[in-house]
Amino acid sequence: MTGGPTDSHTDRHHPAWLQIAGLVSVAVLLVAIGVVAGSVWSPGSRDDVTTMSATDIGFAQDMSAHHDQALLMARTILAAPDVDPTIRGLADQLVVAQSAESATMRGWLQFFGLPLTSDSPESWMPHDDLRTHGHPSAATPGTPPMPGMASTDELGRLATLRGDEAEKLFLQLMIRHHRGGLDMAQGAYNDDRSGPATKQLALNMLGDQGNEIGQMSMLLKERGAEPLPT
Repeated sequence: MTGGPTDSHTDRHHPAWLQIAGLVSVAVLLVAIGVVAGSVWSPGSRDDVTTMSATDIGFAQDMSAHHDQALLMARTILAAPDVDPTIRGLADQLVVAQSAESATMRGWLQFFGLPLTSDSPESWMPHDDLRTHGHPSAATPGTPPMPGMASTDELGRLATLRGDEAEKLFLQLMIRHHRGGLDMAQGAYNDDRSGPATKQLALNMLGDQGNEIGQMSMLLKERGAEPLPT
């Protein structure tokens, strides 16, 4: 006579099983986003679609690449030892949100058969905006190609830290990264060449990342550290 639940029943309630199930659910969602993302550009067939503008294309290419680094930093802090659960929760939130946004933007590009990356980052942005915000030039050796991005050395250092030191550097890098992303989103939102889908996504980013900057700034202050200069 069996005295308790079967092993298979027990395994289904193991935390590791739940984590895998959650990741699979997110993966399925992102695939769905990528498949249908292009439909926002036209209610009809592909032949009816007006192609993306230079701003739409450049924003989708650059912001998805910008998101890639945010995802790398978030996954790095999730793998670091002795990190506070609050920071882990923030990193999880960033992974889900920015993975979905990247899937959306790359879905647009794939729908139109366009390259997923740009050979000239930020070339879609007005030169006045670049001067105003002090964005580094992609042609300048040793500088990141887009605003707010971390250097290779900074990313390498983050991967070596643990606990409080890892938390502080992660927050500093991510605040600066988000601020650079806000400049790009604002540029796309203000550009008359942007289509409705680009403007809506940029507006969402302005709200979400602005809120996250506030949250991260408070967490950084609690740890006795200051944001990095922009």
